[in-house]
Amino acid sequence: MTARELEERHALEVYPRRGISIVRGEDARLWDDQGNEYLDCAAGVGVANVGHANPVVATALADQARVLVTCPGIFYNDQRGQLMEKLASLAPAGLEKVFLCNSGTESTETAIKLARKTTGRSGMVTAMRGFHGRTLGSLSATFKYRDAFEPLLPGCTFVPLNNIDKLDSAVGDDTAAVMLETVQGEGGVRPADPEYLAAARRLCDERGSLLIIDEVQTGFCRTGTFFSCEQFNLVPDILCLAKSIAGGMPMGAVLCSERVEAGIGVHGSTFGGNPLACAAALAAINFMLEHDLAARANERGAYFQRRFTGELPARVRDVRQIGLMIGIELKEKATPYLQALLHRRVLALPAGPTVIRLLPPLVISESQLDTVVTALQDVLSV
Repeated sequence: MTARELEERHALEVYPRRGISIVRGEDARLWDDQGNEYLDCAAGVGVANVGHANPVVATALADQARVLVTCPGIFYNDQRGQLMEKLASLAPAGLEKVFLCNSGTESTETAIKLARKTTGRSGMVTAMRGFHGRTLGSLSATFKYRDAFEPLLPGCTFVPLNNIDKLDSAVGDDTAAVMLETVQGEGGVRPADPEYLAAARRLCDERGSLLIIDEVQTGFCRTGTFFSCEQFNLVPDILCLAKSIAGGMPMGAVLCSERVEAGIGVHGSTFGGNPLACAAALAAINFMLEHDLAARANERGAYFQRRFTGELPARVRDVRQIGLMIGIELKEKATPYLQALLHRRVLALPAGPTVIRLLPPLVISESQLDTVVTALQDVLSV
């Protein structure tokens, strides 16, 4: 039986399927089971920043798998310690404590728990259109996908992104944390204003709340700096990371300032910080640094912008972009154009009903971006 037949028989259907079976990848390219080649501007929803089947990551995984795969947090481990040191050295100053987990939603769940533990409060303030995960705690702080799962955690308040007055009114004595994305990914690739993020930092300091910045999608060079908050001169109390941290291996991380309280038994993870994932993360991060993928994201992002925005198709309302995180807002539904791109062998993502989102591997070449731009112009001009 084919992969499609097997999954259709057994998979719990929660994904809107695209109808192709991906079996192989290399850099910014993917191949299906029929041998068709695609340019990947989805990257596993922003996971494959270092490219598919990155040989440095693959070697690190193979080498570590022969040595030690699992090691719980009750024991020290060389790979885990080195990764924690590496993350702390790259993060904004003061974020020196690290908890390792397995996904983005686990990282935001951890942040919510730590904020409640630290402050003794339960309220959360987050942004409309924000997305922080699908487990019940992180979903409580997420603007969409909630209705079927109510009641969720009480005390979650949503305010418009970039409206400082609304944020000011929402942060009160019961607010454990304000949790924001520097760029809303699922919400349409919408950057936060520097003044808004500065106001969030100030309000949290004044009112005894923690500031959580969710960089699950924007971290690890995607937006043109290693972490997006660098571009805003922003130092959160908690920084949530995942997606591209380990070159495609499942991993998340939470970086905390000394203000954050934890304690034995407060939190844990069976697989979090396992040596295999840590080895992959060290290899992926070193690859990002050695090849300066942050600069590559800026350069390739600027190249795309010059090529695509010079003469926009009439059905394009707006293009929002920071590095190689690109949102093309249409005047109509995006789904038909995502399907049309698929037929042109370009894989892209939605970000809300009218936005085409591009998150290509940061190793994508200019000639490959030319192919993407040509496909976009063709399908959007029909």
